[in-house]
Amino acid sequence: MDQTPHKKHSIQQSLTAVELNHQSIPILKEKDILELIYQDKWDAVKSCITDQKDYIEKYNKVVTENKDNFGTLTTADNDEDVCGFDQQNRMSWFMPTKYKDFDIENYVLSLANTEQEQERVKYELDLFKTYAMLDVLVFLKYLVDTLREKQIVWGVGRGSSVASYVLYLIGVHKVNSLKYNLDPKEFLR
Repeated sequence: MDQTPHKKHSIQQSLTAVELNHQSIPILKEKDILELIYQDKWDAVKSCITDQKDYIEKYNKVVTENKDNFGTLTTADNDEDVCGFDQQNRMSWFMPTKYKDFDIENYVLSLANTEQEQERVKYELDLFKTYAMLDVLVFLKYLVDTLREKQIVWGVGRGSSVASYVLYLIGVHKVNSLKYNLDPKEFLR
């Protein structure tokens, strides 16, 4: 009999151990799927990319037949599906409606005072659009507003994100990339 103590893992620990594809979407293997089932963590993984589609199909069949409350899972088969998969998951982020309808472009442009700041903001917003990440900016605005409202302190700035003047204006970090002449492409590659 196995005497090894079993460790409990959080969903985040489970997913951080999972291989990620080029768009940072978890790719689940058989052991990952089973671990999430045993931990009763399916509610945190509504959709996934997996090479174990038969397990997902079996899981969905059992859930449907038993009329369980777990909900079924969706999968993505190729890069085109992955883009749609990513967009679908972004739409399900928890965020109040006032943020979902928020015009982040005009908001950030209104924070830029000088012509140099305006040009930089327009340039970065174009980069965010190119990478289909404007919704990420909206979520970050919501996150920063929530942190401020709850008086939660967060870091000054970390890594390549400090190269983004837009993130500085939103309040994600405290490093003025214009002052230090940081290239936004260091962040948005």
